[in-house]
Amino acid sequence: MLTKTKTVDGAAIKKAIEGRDGKLLSSFYTDDALVRVVDRNNPPSKPREIRGRAAISTFWDDICSRAMTHKVDTTIAEGDNLAFLQACAYPDGTKVVCAAMLELKNGLIARQTVVQAWDE
Repeated sequence: MLTKTKTVDGAAIKKAIEGRDGKLLSSFYTDDALVRVVDRNNPPSKPREIRGRAAISTFWDDICSRAMTHKVDTTIAEGDNLAFLQACAYPDGTKVVCAAMLELKNGLIARQTVVQAWDE
């Protein structure tokens, strides 16, 4: 029996992020995927690295459980690369912006680099 693999595209990313669907987001990654996060607490020389679908699932579950809104403003695809810009807001008005670059392998995310900044 064949299992249908969901191919990641801008519409799928937008739906999952804006719907705060951590389970769906996690399904977009290869088993050995790597997510690198660069922000104030994780500078380029020492980015946060989240390895493997299980750890990435925990990462997305945490983000999607927070009381905040997410909006994917722009997605750009070229070959096996997908990029998107995301704007987030907490109920207290704190804003976050995130730019992400994804490298796809067989339609799933193999590598992702996230650069984010937030109000302080």
